[in-house]
Amino acid sequence: MKLLVDSSSSLLLSLLLAQLPLFTSAVPAPYRRPNVVHELDRLANQTKNLRQITADLLKEHAFETDPEQHRFKSLPVMNNRASDINSLEMRPTLSQLHSDLKSFEHHFAWLSRASRKHHHPALPKLGQMISLIKSLTSMLEHQMVRVDAQRLSPPSPSLPPPPPSQFDVLQSSQELLLQFRLFCDWAQRVFSVLSTKSKMSAVQ
Repeated sequence: MKLLVDSSSSLLLSLLLAQLPLFTSAVPAPYRRPNVVHELDRLANQTKNLRQITADLLKEHAFETDPEQHRFKSLPVMNNRASDINSLEMRPTLSQLHSDLKSFEHHFAWLSRASRKHHHPALPKLGQMISLIKSLTSMLEHQMVRVDAQRLSPPSPSLPPPPPSQFDVLQSSQELLLQFRLFCDWAQRVFSVLSTKSKMSAVQ
């Protein structure tokens, strides 16, 4: 009789062990929110990609001399100093970068319309660039929500009249791309520095 009980217990235990993988697989894995450092690194990489596209466009349609400047009166002013970067704070810095990025987005939308009208050869790559800008803006907005950064209202852009020729489109694109490359240089460094500072804060 004891042998029968032991055999039944062993059989029941074997059945339970066989079902264990089913029970564990049915339990959903805990959701892990991306941490701040990871998101800042993604922002830095996306900005790096944008900078490369900007450099490619400038190289493909370069002038022998510097293009005429000051067509765009409302572009963000890039007068940042490298010595200031380590003193930047997360929330106001993200807010300002977002405001500047939205301003560039409006200006590139204007350039895209002008390029389409004059059949500018850089239009496909310009469209890719605008898509990446929108993606970067969305990523940045998610990060701003995570750290409770204020969203600034960028001033309405003061855009020039439609360019009358393809040459004027090229002149405008050169000025805009040069300024945007400066922005990408700065933003990539800022995201990297903020990521490093967040890592240091996490281990303290």
